[in-house]
Amino acid sequence: MGLTLVVLLVLQLVAVLVLWDWNGEAFRQLLVDRLISQSPMALVGLLLMFVSSRLEDPQGGRSPLRWTIAIISAVLALMLIVSLPVSINGDQILQQQSDQQLSAKKSQLDAAKLQSKNPALLKQLVKQAEAAGQLPPGLPEAQKIQFAQGFVERQLDQMEAQVKQTEQTSLITLGQRRYVNSGGSIVLIVAFTLLGLAAIL
Repeated sequence: MGLTLVVLLVLQLVAVLVLWDWNGEAFRQLLVDRLISQSPMALVGLLLMFVSSRLEDPQGGRSPLRWTIAIISAVLALMLIVSLPVSINGDQILQQQSDQQLSAKKSQLDAAKLQSKNPALLKQLVKQAEAAGQLPPGLPEAQKIQFAQGFVERQLDQMEAQVKQTEQTSLITLGQRRYVNSGGSIVLIVAFTLLGLAAIL
C-alpha cells in the first residue's frame, strides 16, 4: 500500500513531465503545484512502509527497505527544495498580475466618478431614458436630473463593490498560495528529511 502511494505520485508527475516546457512559466507552476499537492500522499506511503518495517523487525538494522525509504525521502526533499524558488517566483508574478488588475479597476472607478460630475453626461442619460420610455412625459427637469444622478450612483456603487470583491479574491488567492505552496513545501521538506534520517539511524 505504501509503495502504491509513492508510485501514484510518480505517475502524477510523469503526466506533467510529458508536456516538458521548462522555459514556460505555466509549465513550471503546474509541475510545482502537482509536486506539492501530491507529495503528502507519498509521505503517507513512506510512513506506512517505515512503520511496517519497524513492526516486522523492531531491532532490524539498515535493511534494503529502509534504505529505499531514505533514498526516496531524500529525492523528494531535494525536489521540493528546488521547487521552492519556482513557487515563490510564481507568487510574485501572481501578485503583480493582481496588482495590475486591481489598479486598472480603481482607475476605471476614479474615471467614472469624475465623469459622473459632468452635467452633459446627466443630460445624455435623461435623453436615453426618455427614448427608452423610462421617464414619464411632463416630468420636471429637476426630477429628470435626479433620476440620472440616481442611476449614476448605482453604477458607481456596483463598480466599488467589484473593486472590493477583486481585492478580497486577490488576497485570498495569494494567501492560499503562500501558505499552501510555499509554506507547505517547507513543512514537507522537513518531514521527508526527518523520515529519511529515521529510516537509516
